Amino acid sequence: MSDAIDIAQVRGIVESASEMAMSYFRNFLEIETKGDESPVTVADKAVESDIRAALSQLTPDLGILGEEFGAERLEGNSFWVVDPIDGTRSFISGLPLFGMLLGLVRDGRPVLGVVAMPALSEVYIGQKGKGATLNGAPIRCSTQTDLAAATLFINEGEHMRKREPALLDALLDTGSTRRLSYDCYPHALVASGHVDAVVDFNLQPYDYLPVVPLIEAAGGTITDWDGQPLTRHSDGRVITAATPELAAQMQKLVQKYRVQA
Repeated sequence: MSDAIDIAQVRGIVESASEMAMSYFRNFLEIETKGDESPVTVADKAVESDIRAALSQLTPDLGILGEEFGAERLEGNSFWVVDPIDGTRSFISGLPLFGMLLGLVRDGRPVLGVVAMPALSEVYIGQKGKGATLNGAPIRCSTQTDLAAATLFINEGEHMRKREPALLDALLDTGSTRRLSYDCYPHALVASGHVDAVVDFNLQPYDYLPVVPLIEAAGGTITDWDGQPLTRHSDGRVITAATPELAAQMQKLVQKYRVQA
């Protein structure tokens, strides 16, 4: 397989899928509950099917890992990652902060990431060695190095409250501005320089792998809570930070208050 991926074609796939997602948005859809008690709708399934079909035509030799339909042709370490509606709870409650994630993993490392926000008409793209963009314009992480002065977003607070209560309490006293949040958008806001750091919890590979190239291409860092690179087999605990200095401070705080296995 050639290393070259046509970004225009990838963006076209995402924009087409975004239009499909918006055709379902704020309609009253039947909601199913998956085995992990997360919701799913016909929109999630239809959008992922559309993306998978387009990717199979674009790169028939690559596997695909998706939230709704699992893995196919995943024998190698190069594959696409798809989350058709990242934030189904936002989607079904009419909140326009749901996203769409598409990533490319090559030889085990995420190299291309797309974070689309269909209801906001925003498409973030990051590619290893080629920088990051928002709707085609270059973006960059902030230069914040002081956690005490940082804008911090805390994702999945209710899950953290149950399993990491001491850490959640500490995070709520950290930084100059804090917001409880969900899903992919806070990470995209780090890439565009509006937010300085995000701590996330209880994620799956399709939630975080597409975000990695975007953050790194924008000059930031994204790792697990131990500071290790994110892979398909990471445990879903993520720290995104605008600078290495900020990441180090976040990791120190997390290590101090987290529940040790």
